[in-house]
Amino acid sequence: MTSSTVPPSLRRSLLRRLAAPLSLLALMSGLMAYWLAWQYTQHVVDRSLADLATAISRQIQLAGVDAPVTVPPLAQAMFSDPIEQLIYRISDGENEIAGEPDLPLTGTSVRRIHYAYVFETHYQGLSVRAAQVRVDQPHGNPIVVEVAQRVGSRYRIAVEFLFAIMMPLLLLLLAGWVIVWRVVNQQLNPLTDLADTLNQQTHTSLEPVDETLVPVEIRPLTSAMNALLERLKTALDAQRKFIADAAHQLRTPLTAVKLHAEQAMTARDPAKALDAIKELRASADRAVRLSNQLLSLARAEPGEQAARFADFDFAALAFETGAEWVPRALTVSVDMGFQRLDDPENEDPLIVRGNVVLVREVIANLIDNALKYIPPFRQDRARVTLSVTEFIDASGRRFGELAVEDNGPGVPHDQQPDLFKRFFRGDGQTVEGGAGLGLAIVHDIMVLHGGSVHYEDAPESGARFVVRMPLKPRGPGPVPGATPTL
Repeated sequence: MTSSTVPPSLRRSLLRRLAAPLSLLALMSGLMAYWLAWQYTQHVVDRSLADLATAISRQIQLAGVDAPVTVPPLAQAMFSDPIEQLIYRISDGENEIAGEPDLPLTGTSVRRIHYAYVFETHYQGLSVRAAQVRVDQPHGNPIVVEVAQRVGSRYRIAVEFLFAIMMPLLLLLLAGWVIVWRVVNQQLNPLTDLADTLNQQTHTSLEPVDETLVPVEIRPLTSAMNALLERLKTALDAQRKFIADAAHQLRTPLTAVKLHAEQAMTARDPAKALDAIKELRASADRAVRLSNQLLSLARAEPGEQAARFADFDFAALAFETGAEWVPRALTVSVDMGFQRLDDPENEDPLIVRGNVVLVREVIANLIDNALKYIPPFRQDRARVTLSVTEFIDASGRRFGELAVEDNGPGVPHDQQPDLFKRFFRGDGQTVEGGAGLGLAIVHDIMVLHGGSVHYEDAPESGARFVVRMPLKPRGPGPVPGATPTL
């Protein structure tokens, strides 16, 4: 049992990549806001304590010698607020004038604010922050005024500041999430529209995607899709045309087979029945030939054939294939020969890479085409020559070149551009057994192998078909295939 893999979602990925940093930014903003609130609270409370201590010290200076009597009621009134929970102490070092005698006069983290010293200490087991001011006296010890507040009160004030700051931030964060969600969905709408457009396509109508409103970032995708749709449309049109032409071409020999079979069945004269059977056999041969050519065209399609490529000697294959056609050439009185044009004594192989069966089909089709189109009145001196050589183009690339030349009538100039089209017949349907597929097969197989085929007028007013296949670079190692010997 295999577990299904959840496909990745662009929407979820974008939301995660945008919402996570946004949330982290909000968290960092909250921590920074709390730190600023705490610093601000400390600053404000320290200054408040220092101001209170300074105010008492000013009263002591004004009261003078009457300070021990007049100041305590004033201090009691100033620090009696239960919410602020202020603690104070007034002493002259020997006598306690007012306040809490247990409040320490020293501490840590001392800082100065104007005339006051602010420090942190402990009172009754709790941390407190105290501000201390000394008032010099003309006679006797100076009077020390100290005002303190529990640190917990500062935390409460800092939290109040934090809530006041974070509420707008949380609202902004929520608004940011909503904006991100809407923006991501809006920006992905072109992909949904593109999918809807593609879903409307059928195998009969492959129209290109309209790129008018497509964002620039998505246009490489839509351009590639349009190019793919165009290739598919071209392939489907070619396939439909091929099927229609093949059906039309097969209908003729099959109809002839049926007609001759009926004639053979109804004929009362044995001679007429024998003639009908001969015609039936000829029509069946034409149907078999046409079916084989259609299969050759199917094999010439790229894809699986590329996996069957192997190295072989192009010259040896041309010699072997030509030798197989010599008996048929002799039956029609055609002189058939083979030669190496680069050097008659050259035995170096022309190593190419390809499908041996398909390349053999190329050579066989060219030879068959040459034998069929030599007219009867030239049979006594008709010639078909296979020549092989090494060809080097202007860029220095090496090719194995095979030329199949005859001394027949050749091809008129107005028909030469259509020679390699499927089902094209330039003979006016005068040749037995032809369907106009041989040269189309040759062309498609050469395209599959990265080679080429073209037509030339032969020097003796005949036809000359030239096939070229890329040669493998020269290198050490055994040579596959046989070397032709004459």
